[in-house]
Amino acid sequence: MAKGKINVAVENIFPLIKRFLYSDHEIFLRELISNATDATLKLKHLSSIGQFKGNLDDVRLEVKIDKEGKKLHIIDQGIGMSQDEVKKYINDIAFSGAEEFLDKFKDEKNDAGIIGHFGLGFYSAFMVAKEVEILTKSFREEDEAAHWICDGSPEYTLKKSKKKDRGTEIILHIDDDSLEFLEESRINELLNKYNKFMPIPIKFGTEEVADPKHEPKTIKDAEGKETKEPQKMITVDKIINNPNPAWTKQPSELNDEEYKSFYRELYPTQFEEPLFHIHLNVDYPFNLTGILYFPKLSTNMDVQKDKIQLYQNQVFVTDNVEGIVPDFLQMLRGVIDSPDIPLNVSRSYLQADGAVKKISSYITKKVADKLSSLFKNDREGFEKKWNDIKIVIEYGMLSEPKFFEKAQKFALFPTTKDEYFTFEELQEKTKAAQTDKDGNLVILYANDIEAQHSFIEEAEGKGYEVLLLDSPIISHLIQKLETEGEKVKFARVDADPIDKLIQKEEDQISKLTEDDQQKLKGYIEEIVPKEKYSVQLEAMDSKSNPFIITQPEFMRRMKEMQQTGGGGMMGMGGFPEMYNLVVNTNSDLMQKILKAKGKRTEYINQALDLARLSQNLLQGKEMTDFIKRSYDLMNN
Repeated sequence: MAKGKINVAVENIFPLIKRFLYSDHEIFLRELISNATDATLKLKHLSSIGQFKGNLDDVRLEVKIDKEGKKLHIIDQGIGMSQDEVKKYINDIAFSGAEEFLDKFKDEKNDAGIIGHFGLGFYSAFMVAKEVEILTKSFREEDEAAHWICDGSPEYTLKKSKKKDRGTEIILHIDDDSLEFLEESRINELLNKYNKFMPIPIKFGTEEVADPKHEPKTIKDAEGKETKEPQKMITVDKIINNPNPAWTKQPSELNDEEYKSFYRELYPTQFEEPLFHIHLNVDYPFNLTGILYFPKLSTNMDVQKDKIQLYQNQVFVTDNVEGIVPDFLQMLRGVIDSPDIPLNVSRSYLQADGAVKKISSYITKKVADKLSSLFKNDREGFEKKWNDIKIVIEYGMLSEPKFFEKAQKFALFPTTKDEYFTFEELQEKTKAAQTDKDGNLVILYANDIEAQHSFIEEAEGKGYEVLLLDSPIISHLIQKLETEGEKVKFARVDADPIDKLIQKEEDQISKLTEDDQQKLKGYIEEIVPKEKYSVQLEAMDSKSNPFIITQPEFMRRMKEMQQTGGGGMMGMGGFPEMYNLVVNTNSDLMQKILKAKGKRTEYINQALDLARLSQNLLQGKEMTDFIKRSYDLMNN
């Protein structure tokens, strides 16, 4: 037996480990199982090159709880260590890494996930244990087994062990402030969180299952009635992980149902099937595998983030993939696994890292290629899915220039008649009818068919196409499309009278004289609230509505962009709720207003309220007054 002292300058390194990493102390189990997995995979590699001749058919890890003894065991059948290797890998390499790390970072609050990259993986055990034992035997028959003990101080004991079987057993004597880790439910939770897809089977407890060799026979009971004899049950090891998850396989090995089954395994509480999937598989210039799923998406972008799980060699790391997956794709679901992502460094480093940028670009390209393929091969099916996926595509067009270029071929623009066009098709379809006198192609759109029905009907009556664009970021996107396109303008159908939105000729001549127009404007401005409405006289078709309430395209769009962020408007403060009241001077009602005396106020208020009603702006007392006035006018 040998006793020794770990050569460290920081005498209180173990309390520092515990305190420094306290907020994430549950990750000790992830680290120890990762080490056990590495040891097993190394042995498999030695077997593959002929340096180990033993049987590895049923190799596994095991986690055991000894609640009475306050111990937690992590056992592997891997490569094992000799006494010399324990000295080298446990006392020297790992601990020097631990000391260097804590010396550098003990006064800073850094991500606890960093431990695996600074040799702290094994020593994370001291976050929950007051004493740690290692029982280990090398795969080399001639090497004696070793028993290492450390109580959380720099002192350790290393002696021979009677262990007969190859592999390593880590025994944690759980500290009184960490007794939660002796609860089966807590360990089960952590194994499912971090180790659900580890490449080596993990045994945790046993379970009773029906004996597959026993087929219950039909027997007769005491009264002579036929019944089935009881099913014979057997006790089997409970394997809590799936060592061969779908993303580790080739796409050719999987069918559509297997992809869906894996989705249900990832998200057991999700009842809706994904719309489609994208299998990622690249080994140059970096290693990355994974499967991304397009679920049905709502227009609330924030609610849907943090659903993609990030793994490193099948070990769960995080579901915050910011900096690795492009922002617009964080609304998807699925798994990404890469040993090449520097997971345990700051976000700013990630954003500047060249490898990460390449991974982000690769994922963007793969998604764009998949969408393009779906569109080309099954346009009808793609159109049916559009409303469920459009928020991702529109956001991607806004945030990723390369994706914008590719998306031009498959991004769709639905009309109020439920027809779908690409932007190129849309321009071709509308250029003859919707080009104004200045040569601008004016693309009309609505965001609410019910609220803007009268405007849509008037536009369609003139042979114009009206798009239905109702996502929360559409104002940003049409701004970008206008910037990228030449002589293309978007206008919401209620932004102005239709003849003003697409002006084909010079202004119509008003039926009213200049003097009558001034009088009319004065009468209306006396009654209409100045803080809400700007009165604007226009000579229009006599059949058009007398009063039309519009909201100027630019101001409304800027307000919408401010509400969803961006647009360069963040420092401008809130936009007031202002509208234009467009008065059609060629409407017969204007003559009535000019000639009326006793009913002038009623006519103006009635016309204003009808315009409000068409824009869903009439509520409360104003609605009550409108109804009463309507009956009064009918009775007189």
